[in-house]
Amino acid sequence: MAIVELKNVSRVYTSGDHELKALDGVNLSLDEGKFVVILGPSGAGKSTLLNLLGGLDSPTSGTITVCGNDISTLTQNELADYRAETVGFVFQFYNLIPTLTVHENVTLVKEIVKNPLSATKMLEEVGLADHAKNFPSELSGGEQQRVSIARALALKPAILFFDEPTSALDPELTLEILKVIKELAAEKMTMVIVTHEMNFAKDVSDRMIFMDKGIIVEETTPELLFKSENQRTREFLGKYHDLS
Repeated sequence: MAIVELKNVSRVYTSGDHELKALDGVNLSLDEGKFVVILGPSGAGKSTLLNLLGGLDSPTSGTITVCGNDISTLTQNELADYRAETVGFVFQFYNLIPTLTVHENVTLVKEIVKNPLSATKMLEEVGLADHAKNFPSELSGGEQQRVSIARALALKPAILFFDEPTSALDPELTLEILKVIKELAAEKMTMVIVTHEMNFAKDVSDRMIFMDKGIIVEETTPELLFKSENQRTREFLGKYHDLS
């Protein structure tokens, strides 16, 4: 069952007389309970797509339906409600409040939703129950990112979005975060992630989307994407993964 539907979605940014078409007529359907990976070079439109799906931005044209609701024309206040009620977002940087403990950072979601999930249970979910009283400065980067995941989970989101969650981490900490995400994928939570971690994407995802210059070049299974004959797809994947 489709939880997300995009129909002819474009996003154009204007600066003076200059126009940048970040997304160009994107059509996409994402099913509930699936783990979807978005790939592409810098400037491909990956983060723009994620921001539109997450209610952080609105399309210039086209329609976006999430959980049966058209979010394309929502006001800023309505988008704030949508973000609180429907989605969770994990960013490249952790956005934790340094003066609050780990537990207090997760508990903050009660300011956004009426009945959040237990902060204690969410910290257990990401393996940080023993760090509840620590402050962010006392944690590694991987641990801080796990706190941000716990905070997003506490919102009880229908969809969880990750925008390059490991790009600020060293390889060892990256594996730590990917392990948590893999465990969530096993629970059949609907998730969409922008990442360059190719082996992880190939092993864990249900669907993979390759974007370039604001369009979806290919959208298929991991197995078929890594066997793609599309020159642009192979050129991109070859930089990160042995296609031989």
